[in-house]
Amino acid sequence: MYAIIETGGKQVKVEVGDRVYVEKLDGQPGSELSIDKVLFVGGDANKVGTPYVEGASVTCKVEKQGKAKKIDIYKYKSKANERKHIGHRQPYTCLVVKSINA
Repeated sequence: MYAIIETGGKQVKVEVGDRVYVEKLDGQPGSELSIDKVLFVGGDANKVGTPYVEGASVTCKVEKQGKAKKIDIYKYKSKANERKHIGHRQPYTCLVVKSINA
């Protein structure tokens, strides 16, 4: 059985036991988190939501909170002596899927 969930403005396909990296969510490492925005549940009988499947949820455990690798942004304009350097690290939450309730 698998499900497609929506979190952080993105859609993610998950199965039980999967480790998923999503946009930062509130929650301490080790805590349980329930996601109600389930778009699709697949398996023996498929359930399609309009836009969400009623009564369906995905239970996850927060494994860790962290930041992704640094992205370096350089801006340069020739003949104007204009140089700019910006760095960015996107925060994320690592989730382990415990169960899919459909």
